[in-house]
Amino acid sequence: MDTLRVGFAFCGSFCTYHQAMTALEQVHARYGDVTPIVSENSAAIDSRFGPAHEYMREMERICGRRVIDSIPKAEPIGPKHLLDVLVICPCTGNTLAKLANGITDTTVTMAAKAHLRNGGPLVLCLATNDGLAASAKNIAALLDKKNVYFVPFGQDDPAEKPTSLVADFSQVCGTVDAALRGEQLQPLLLRG
Repeated sequence: MDTLRVGFAFCGSFCTYHQAMTALEQVHARYGDVTPIVSENSAAIDSRFGPAHEYMREMERICGRRVIDSIPKAEPIGPKHLLDVLVICPCTGNTLAKLANGITDTTVTMAAKAHLRNGGPLVLCLATNDGLAASAKNIAALLDKKNVYFVPFGQDDPAEKPTSLVADFSQVCGTVDAALRGEQLQPLLLRG
């Protein structure tokens, strides 16, 4: 196992939380030092997929540390150089838009801004129903941004949800490894 300080941030794509929790376990098993981070919605909204507090308790159990759940708690990530890599998994269309446009008004976007100021890699694991619609321009903008890497993604249900994109959560660790080398894991676009 390599020792690496990883931030693992959850946004509100609640239907992908089972996959994201599995990815969190894999990242923790591989790198060992993982800090869980949650958006305000992730911390507060109970969904049909489970209560928010149960997910946060499980994140803390896996990582062995408290969840970062506020902007003031996320801000020191930059000045104190707390992370070697930050993973946002799942990364929603809303968070994509904020990252692409420099908006820092959530715990996760503050963590990203604070981490990117140090030139560290940011790994995005997409889960958005409008990836081939309103979010497409934000994906394009972030593909062109230094130190931003995507977990390979594709359409999850072209017939029923033709604009929806979701990453292959099983490739989070591989994407982190590539990002640490300054490379985008390929192929980026997955075939159905």
